[in-house]
Amino acid sequence: MEAIRQIVKVKNHKTNITLPDDFNAEEVEMIILPKANNMEISQWQIDQVRERTEKYLKNTSSAQDIDDFLKEIDGEL
Repeated sequence: MEAIRQIVKVKNHKTNITLPDDFNAEEVEMIILPKANNMEISQWQIDQVRERTEKYLKNTSSAQDIDDFLKEIDGEL
Protein backbone atom coordinates (compact mmCIF):
# COMPACT_ATOMS: atom_id res chain seq x y z
CA MET A 1 0.00 0.00 0.00
CA GLU A 2 1.28 3.43 -0.86
CA ALA A 3 0.34 6.38 1.30
CA ILE A 4 0.87 10.04 0.57
CA ARG A 5 0.75 12.64 3.28
CA GLN A 6 0.46 16.28 2.34
CA ILE A 7 -0.28 19.47 4.23
CA VAL A 8 -2.37 21.69 1.95
CA LYS A 9 -4.05 25.05 2.32
CA VAL A 10 -7.83 25.36 2.37
CA LYS A 11 -9.34 28.33 0.54
CA ASN A 12 -13.08 28.95 0.33
CA HIS A 13 -13.73 25.45 1.73
CA LYS A 14 -11.79 23.86 -1.15
CA THR A 15 -8.39 22.30 -1.58
CA ASN A 16 -6.40 20.83 -4.47
CA ILE A 17 -4.14 17.77 -4.24
CA THR A 18 -1.72 16.82 -7.01
CA LEU A 19 -0.64 13.18 -7.00
CA PRO A 20 2.83 12.06 -8.10
CA ASP A 21 3.18 10.81 -11.69
CA ASP A 22 3.93 7.27 -10.50
CA PHE A 23 0.80 7.03 -8.34
CA ASN A 24 -1.39 4.69 -10.40
CA ALA A 25 -4.61 4.13 -8.49
CA GLU A 26 -8.05 4.46 -10.02
CA GLU A 27 -9.67 5.13 -6.63
CA VAL A 28 -8.32 6.64 -3.44
CA GLU A 29 -9.56 6.96 0.11
CA MET A 30 -9.16 10.42 1.56
CA ILE A 31 -9.21 11.30 5.22
CA ILE A 32 -9.34 15.01 5.95
CA LEU A 33 -8.06 16.17 9.34
CA PRO A 34 -7.24 19.63 10.61
CA LYS A 35 -3.50 20.11 10.77
CA ALA A 36 -2.13 19.67 14.27
CA ASN A 37 0.23 22.55 14.93
CA ASN A 38 2.47 20.69 17.32
CA MET A 39 2.59 17.20 15.83
CA GLU A 40 5.66 16.24 13.94
CA ILE A 41 6.89 12.72 13.30
CA SER A 42 10.63 12.23 13.36
CA GLN A 43 12.32 10.73 10.31
CA TRP A 44 13.58 7.68 12.24
CA GLN A 45 9.99 6.82 13.19
CA ILE A 46 8.82 7.17 9.60
CA ASP A 47 11.70 4.96 8.42
CA GLN A 48 10.91 2.34 11.07
CA VAL A 49 7.23 2.13 10.06
CA ARG A 50 8.16 1.86 6.38
CA GLU A 51 10.68 -0.91 7.12
CA ARG A 52 8.20 -2.86 9.23
CA THR A 53 5.48 -2.45 6.61
CA GLU A 54 7.79 -3.74 3.86
CA LYS A 55 8.73 -6.77 5.97
CA TYR A 56 5.07 -7.50 6.69
CA LEU A 57 4.00 -7.18 3.07
CA LYS A 58 6.76 -9.60 2.02
CA ASN A 59 5.59 -12.18 4.57
CA THR A 60 2.12 -11.51 6.00
CA SER A 61 2.20 -14.76 7.95
CA SER A 62 5.00 -13.31 10.09
CA ALA A 63 2.57 -10.95 11.82
CA GLN A 64 2.31 -11.51 15.54
CA ASP A 65 -1.03 -12.05 17.25
CA ILE A 66 -2.00 -8.92 19.22
CA ASP A 67 -2.55 -10.86 22.46
CA ASP A 68 0.90 -12.45 22.21
CA PHE A 69 2.41 -9.06 21.42
CA LEU A 70 0.79 -7.43 24.46
CA LYS A 71 1.97 -10.26 26.72
CA GLU A 72 5.50 -9.84 25.36
CA ILE A 73 5.47 -6.10 26.03
CA ASP A 74 4.01 -6.60 29.51
CA GLY A 75 6.80 -9.04 30.30
CA GLU A 76 9.46 -6.51 29.27
CA LEU A 77 8.13 -3.71 31.47
